[in-house]
Amino acid sequence: MVGLPFPPGLVSIMDTVGPTWLTSVFSGIIMSIIVYKLTGFLSLLCFKGYDKLSKAEQVEWNNRGFSTFHALIVASASFYLLLLSGLFDEGSQDDLIINRNSIVSNSVLGISVGYFLADMSMILRNFPALGGLEYVLHHGLSMYSIFLSLISGQAQIYILMVLFSEATTPFVNLRWYLDVAGKKSSKMYVCNGILLFLGWLVARILLFIYFFTHMFIHFDQVKKIFPLGFYSIISVPPLLAVMNLVWFWKIAKGLIKTLSKAKRQ
Repeated sequence: MVGLPFPPGLVSIMDTVGPTWLTSVFSGIIMSIIVYKLTGFLSLLCFKGYDKLSKAEQVEWNNRGFSTFHALIVASASFYLLLLSGLFDEGSQDDLIINRNSIVSNSVLGISVGYFLADMSMILRNFPALGGLEYVLHHGLSMYSIFLSLISGQAQIYILMVLFSEATTPFVNLRWYLDVAGKKSSKMYVCNGILLFLGWLVARILLFIYFFTHMFIHFDQVKKIFPLGFYSIISVPPLLAVMNLVWFWKIAKGLIKTLSKAKRQ
């Protein structure tokens, strides 16, 4: 029987499908499940108010546990790969920056895909308790971009830049934890709000500006070598950037409100 012909670009992408990144995707899913269960177990032992939370609040509490864990892993790994490993240093290799990847970078992207799959399933199953349509859109765009870069092995420098922005997630989750725990008037809540504002400004606003600057410098390379990735890069990141700006505006308003309240007290 004669097989159906595949476009050359699709064939080259399919050739990269292997056990390494499939294992990392599966590991990301298992990691999310384990940390979800572990968060509930430890919270029941260490936080007296956990058993008084509603079932929906307990689900979100545990969900934010593996969200924080994932954020710490991918933000740390992205920082290492972008700044310390030398993988993307100019002139360090003969390959173009857009073509560079490694076992570590592939593993990080795979774990992140696994996390987003696990989190998306929870969001849809509990919709809209864990997030509305904007979260579905955010996760969908993120999974598409990461998966495309993972199976092609290209443009990983840009995906890692975006993943580094997950460094703000622990502050977002801590704000929710403190709110649920009745600590909105505490100094920790105020300090966390300031750190969230500054972290968001650096990791999700200024870094995105650098992202677009770097992309335009290598504009012709991306378009010629990775056409599908090129059109994805000029469409997906701008949408994420708009979402980040909207959330940044909400964070700024919340910080002003919190600081004003703290000053009055």
